[in-house]
Amino acid sequence: MSASLPGTRELPTSKYDLRTYWGRVRHAADISDPRTLLVGREQLDHAKSLIAEYKQGKIRDMNAELWSAKKIVDSTLHPDTGKPVFLPFRMSCFVLSNLVVTAGMLTPGLGTAGTLLWQITNQSLNVAINNANANKSTPLSLSKITQSYFLAVGASCSVALGLNALVPRLKRVSPSTKTILTRLVPFAAVASAGALNVFLMRGEEMRQGIDVYPILSDSDKARLAEEGKSESSVAPLGKSKKAAVIAVSETALSRVLNSSPIMVIPPLILVRLQKQEWLKRNPRLTLPINLGLILGTSLFALPLALGAFPQRQSVDASSLEEEFWDTGGEGGKVVFNRGI
Repeated sequence: MSASLPGTRELPTSKYDLRTYWGRVRHAADISDPRTLLVGREQLDHAKSLIAEYKQGKIRDMNAELWSAKKIVDSTLHPDTGKPVFLPFRMSCFVLSNLVVTAGMLTPGLGTAGTLLWQITNQSLNVAINNANANKSTPLSLSKITQSYFLAVGASCSVALGLNALVPRLKRVSPSTKTILTRLVPFAAVASAGALNVFLMRGEEMRQGIDVYPILSDSDKARLAEEGKSESSVAPLGKSKKAAVIAVSETALSRVLNSSPIMVIPPLILVRLQKQEWLKRNPRLTLPINLGLILGTSLFALPLALGAFPQRQSVDASSLEEEFWDTGGEGGKVVFNRGI
């Protein structure tokens, strides 16, 4: 992100008020905008150079071009490493990356083999996205990634197959209700395994802690600027396990909030549409309609889920380990990167 670029002058965090939910939603819509995927290397370099010029004082005020440059940089670079996130695993590609997988999981009449295939594919994608966007102050070893992957796959497949076997045995449920419950099985599997996936993939953060930083006052920022330093040059106060638990828990919850409407709304609408005569006469339209429902719901749901919690989360230093109690910055608060 922009913090990794040279210069002592800090950019505004966002053109929206990130203290409010709707401000974070609008900011999340910016960084998850699929149009940023069309940005090439030259455009990214140009955006980085514009931001560097602002941070070095060569550009005085924020303008539309600078906000556009910041949007490109924030949606492309990892906030901890400053390096581009691999394109398929960026949040701006999240909807497109998940479209085919979600459509596969929501396909009516999947057998055991199909259910296993799509759950494995989904969890493979989740592992890659979680790893690419996690807090990088506590890297995860390959063995831990592998272990987490197989546990998440096992959980999702167990839930999906177990519920698929359970629903047909329900005796006091009408056929139409059974149909709806069957369509919602992927939601239960994805929601439970998705949250578990985050905890497994980022378990090392909770075991070792993540970097926390003091919140700087205006006078602190002015002093750093006089010394020719940027806010990103401030050393972390240390690693906090409690901060890591907050970061991972909030990320897991945001994933459930994101998957819930995507895995519930399209299948329920499709159930009703499949009763319509025009669709019965044109069954080939089922797949494109399903894809359209999933795409529309995904584009709407992702910013709402990402905005549930700030990416850079601030908490009272007193809520963390005792070693941080007297080290907070302005208002006794510290900040850390939650990850996405």
